[in-house]
Amino acid sequence: MTLRTLFRTSAALWTAPVWLGIVFLYFFYPLHIHASHQEVVDGPLWAPAQVAVSLSYFYAFAYSITLGLAVWEGGRLKQDRVWELAPSRSRFRVAGRALAPSLGAGWAILLLPVLMRMVETGLVPTPTALLPLFMGLGIVGAYAVVGCALGRLAPRAIAAPFGAVAAFYLVNKTSTYSPPVWPRHVSGQLDTSVTFGERLSLVTVLVPFLFAAAVAVAVAAWWITGPRRALWRSVAAAVALATLVASAWTASGWGIAGGPVSAGHAPARCTGSAPRVCMAETGGRVERLDAVREEVIDSFQRLKASGVEVVVPATVTDELLYEREATRPRSTATTWWLPLTAQAARKDGDLVGVRYAVLRDAVIFPCSMPVSFAPGASADWAVHRDAARLWAAHSLDLQDRYLHERAGQYAQFAHGPEVLAKVKERAAQGLTLPTARERAAWFEEEKATACRLAPKAAGQGVGS
Repeated sequence: MTLRTLFRTSAALWTAPVWLGIVFLYFFYPLHIHASHQEVVDGPLWAPAQVAVSLSYFYAFAYSITLGLAVWEGGRLKQDRVWELAPSRSRFRVAGRALAPSLGAGWAILLLPVLMRMVETGLVPTPTALLPLFMGLGIVGAYAVVGCALGRLAPRAIAAPFGAVAAFYLVNKTSTYSPPVWPRHVSGQLDTSVTFGERLSLVTVLVPFLFAAAVAVAVAAWWITGPRRALWRSVAAAVALATLVASAWTASGWGIAGGPVSAGHAPARCTGSAPRVCMAETGGRVERLDAVREEVIDSFQRLKASGVEVVVPATVTDELLYEREATRPRSTATTWWLPLTAQAARKDGDLVGVRYAVLRDAVIFPCSMPVSFAPGASADWAVHRDAARLWAAHSLDLQDRYLHERAGQYAQFAHGPEVLAKVKERAAQGLTLPTARERAAWFEEEKATACRLAPKAAGQGVGS
C-alpha cells in the first residue's frame, strides 16, 4: 500500500471534519474569551507566552484523538493479519507506517493553533518559544504507540472511542490534583503559565515527555521478536519504571502552576543616561520611549524644585521585562523598576501613570512603613506619612489621584474618613508655608515624625 493510499483510507481522513472543527471552534471561541482579537494584537506580545496559551486548549484533544485513531489502525492491522503476512519485516516499521496518519492528525491539532496564533500576532517564534509544542508532538507519538498496542488487544470499535474519551478525561482531570501535584506536571497538559519575558525551562517540558515516552517504550518493547526478546522487554520495563518514578519525583517538588520557568529574556531598548530609561522592545509601546524618558526627567525636576531630595537612579527599567512580580528584581538606589509600558499603553496617551510611579519610588522614608492598621492603635503615624506623600504629589499635579487611591483604602476602616481628612489638613499646612526652604524642612520633618510614631510590630499600619 502506497503512502498516499494509506492516508486516503485512514480513519484520520474521514474523521478530519471532527478534529479540524474542534481546532477552529476552540481557537476562535474559548481561546478569545478572556482576550479579544484586538486585545491580543494590542499586546504586549511575547512569542513564548502566545505559543503556550495557543496550545492550552488542545493538548488533551490531540492526545485523545491520536489514541483513538491509533487504536483503530492497530485493530485494522490485527484484522488484516498484517503481522502474520509480513513476518520478515520490522514490526516497528510496519507500525510506524500504519500510524503515520494518526500522528499527522495529532500533530495538526497542535500545529494549527500555534500557526494561526503566530499569523494573528505577527510573531516569529524562536526554538525555545516552541518548546511546549515540541513536547506535545513527542507525547502525541507516545499515545500513538500505546493506541496501536491497545488496538491489538481489544475490539477497535469499542476500544477506540472509549480510549479517546478516557484519555481526554484523565489528562484534563490532572488539573484538579492537589495534593499530589505531580500528576499536573506529568500529564502533558502543562500546568505552568508563561508571562512576558519568560520561557519554560527545559525540565518543565522534558518531565511530561519522558513520562509518556517511558510508557510508550515499555509498550513497544513487546513488539520485539527474536531470541533475546525477553531480555530486551525486561530492560525496557525497568528503564520505563525508573523514568516514571524519577519524573514523578521531580515534578512532586513543584507547586501548583509552578513548573520551572526562566525569566528576563525579553529584549529591551534604552535611551539617554542619568537616568537611562529602558522599555520592552516587543511590548508594543516602545515607540513612546523618548516621551516616557522626558516624563521621568520632568518628574524628577519638579520633585527637586519642590524640595524633595530625589536620588536619581542610573537606570529606570520597565517592569514588563519581568512581568511576574515574584521573579522581578527589587528596585535599588541605582535601578528602579517602574510600569513604563503599562502606563504608556493608556488609550488617551496620557503618561500620568509614569509620573505616579516615579512619585511612589521617589518619596523614601528613613524607616520601613507598616502595611495595615492595628485594631485600636493610633493612626497618627499614617496621617504624617500620607501628608508627606500628598504634599509631594502636588508638585506633580497628582494630588487628586493620590487622594482617590487613599480614599478607597481608608474606606475599609472604621475611622478611615476622619484620618483622611486629617491628612488633607496636614498637607495643606505644608503647602502654605511661605518659602521653599520651610516647605522642604516641613517635608523632612513629616517623614521623620511618621517613622517615630509608626508601630514597630510587624503587620501594623495601612498601605505602604
